[in-house]
Amino acid sequence: MATWAIGDVHGCFRTLEALIERIDLDVTRDRLWMVGDLVNRGPSSLDVLRWARVLEEEMGDRFQVVLGNHDLHLIARRRGLASARPGDTLDDVLEAADGPDLVEWLRRRPFIHFGSTGDDDFVLVHAGLLPGWSRRDAAMAARRLERQLQGPDPERLLHSRDDEALAALTRMRMLDPDAGFHDHSGAPEAAPAGLSPWFEVEPRGCPGHTAITGHWAALGMRLRPDLIALDSGCVWGGRLTAVRLEDRRVAQKRVADPL
Repeated sequence: MATWAIGDVHGCFRTLEALIERIDLDVTRDRLWMVGDLVNRGPSSLDVLRWARVLEEEMGDRFQVVLGNHDLHLIARRRGLASARPGDTLDDVLEAADGPDLVEWLRRRPFIHFGSTGDDDFVLVHAGLLPGWSRRDAAMAARRLERQLQGPDPERLLHSRDDEALAALTRMRMLDPDAGFHDHSGAPEAAPAGLSPWFEVEPRGCPGHTAITGHWAALGMRLRPDLIALDSGCVWGGRLTAVRLEDRRVAQKRVADPL
């Protein structure tokens, strides 16, 4: 059994199919964890969601998807709570006969997933973890957000821009000296003085766990003892990346979708 983690797909279904073939995923035995942002920017969000829902039926809880900011944007658009943004490619989902069911499936995904391989503990999250969060803190924050999103009135959460936990899990990149969020989205080496990537701010969230993240294309793929960053800019003409957690073997596929 292998455990694979895959970075931000962003609707690049052809590339995803090619990467799944390259890693030779065994749906009867392997585990597959995805860091969110399944949809938007690329051309085939509908195909990606259909694939993901079928794969969950085949793999059960061996298949895990956490929510990213673009996934939340799709949910908000489906509920009439957000307008189209420049670069959105979500109309195929919103206009499909099975679109409502697919968005509802997406709404039921978690914000965080904890898992282990052998002696190694991992935390799967789209963007980041607040400094000082214990595993219990992070899990409780995620469960609170999930209850709001999956409840009968998710509008308040989907409208929120000031929920610290939601921002950390789905949008965080850089922090200022007071651990406040900063909107710098370029490479950390190009950031203004005084800013730090969230994963270099101590005390690190979820100590003892290797964080598996996406969201930050300018950061690129990075492998550290405490971090596996997987967003290698597929939808921007880069690659889609998978890492096998047992030995950190890297598999990549250059974007094959028309962008």
